[in-house]
Amino acid sequence: QILLPDGSYIPKLGQGTWRMGEDDDKYEKEIMGLRHGIRMGINMIDTAEMYADGKAENIAGNAIKIFDREDVYLVSKVYPENACRKHIYSSLERSLKLLGTDYLDLYLLHWRGEVQLTEVVYCMEDLKQKGQINRWGVSNFDVQDMEDLWKIPDGNRCCINQILYNLG
Repeated sequence: QILLPDGSYIPKLGQGTWRMGEDDDKYEKEIMGLRHGIRMGINMIDTAEMYADGKAENIAGNAIKIFDREDVYLVSKVYPENACRKHIYSSLERSLKLLGTDYLDLYLLHWRGEVQLTEVVYCMEDLKQKGQINRWGVSNFDVQDMEDLWKIPDGNRCCINQILYNLG
């Protein structure tokens, strides 16, 4: 496990769901694959509202429903255009519904885009206060993006910058 700045831990390895949900004929196999990974000890699942327009979140939700929720570490990501007061709450509600849970362990801004970082920080902290997410972070940020984030009040509460890294 990896210690995060807020004192919590995140598993070192996880299962990604990018490209899942794109072929309906693979639906059951993708669910079974995620379940096999959890049984093998890879209990973090990473998904996003973008992946197959929510179908990957649905697959992840169906995969984890046979396990105790506390035994699975769930990560999802919000589109930059949805990471504002007008859309983030409904985006998260949709993700939670598809995942079949009432909270995420980690919620990430998928990439910086054109969103105002002050708004992102406000919304993420609000979602934490409401108990819908345990912590938040960003994804695909470069060094300048991170420096900009850290200049914002409470921007240092960002727990992680997830970057693409896999065997492929």
